[in-house]
Amino acid sequence: MTTTDRFTPARALRLGLLTLGAIIFLAPYIFMISTAGKAQSEIFSSSLSLIPQTWSYAENFAKAFGRVSMGGLLVNGVIVSGLILVVQVIVAIPCAYAMAKLSFRAARVMMALVMLGLLVPIHATALPLYVAFDRLAVLNSYFALVAPFSISVFAIFLFLQFFRGIPDDLIHAARLDGMSEVGIVARVIVPNAWPAITAFSIFSVVAHWNDLFWPLIVVTNQAYATPPLGLLYFRAAEAGDDYGALMAATLIITLPLVLAFLLAQKRFVEGITMTGLKG
Repeated sequence: MTTTDRFTPARALRLGLLTLGAIIFLAPYIFMISTAGKAQSEIFSSSLSLIPQTWSYAENFAKAFGRVSMGGLLVNGVIVSGLILVVQVIVAIPCAYAMAKLSFRAARVMMALVMLGLLVPIHATALPLYVAFDRLAVLNSYFALVAPFSISVFAIFLFLQFFRGIPDDLIHAARLDGMSEVGIVARVIVPNAWPAITAFSIFSVVAHWNDLFWPLIVVTNQAYATPPLGLLYFRAAEAGDDYGALMAATLIITLPLVLAFLLAQKRFVEGITMTGLKG
């Protein structure tokens, strides 16, 4: 047995602290799963138990799918989050590449604008955007849900830091081979940037899948409702007191994010920790 395999008190302490932290962070999700399987009378009983006495998962999930168009909400969430992510990546990668690898006078000014853009929340621009979309008659549409987020200064900043770690010799070699700047971005930068793209994808999809503020402003037609807005409609339809069905609906909506993160976990960690190419 090597020294790294020994179960030392320090290692036991680290594992104990990590386990405690995991339990604390998972507690709300565990409580949601438990509540989704309880009957209404059991939820408001004086005894607190994570294991339902009467398993009501089928009933609560049937209510979740029956009271609102759960399938439509999930499809809208995929469409809106997917379109936002694709447009953000298409815009951010060339911008970040230009600032990281091309020499031009406005590079520092653009970097300053990116840093300032990180300080501007969507709430500050919500009113003028709403007025503009109203005059253009594009409210209650995917365009209204996607357009304000098409440029992500966070994506530009993240890719900029990642691209700075890519060796300049690799780009010079591509230029000597006759590649254009567009070809370099498509055939050299993007293949090496997948960890950063995956990491940003997690941030972007989670943020816009869970966003309630903007859809609540621009959407009044339930056909374009995103998952959080659909939960709001569901709660209104249930008068806010059927918590078993509400937790079942919440579980359905959050499960795709959990599965996506688990599938992309390795890439996500690589994108956060890596600053360039592996040696």
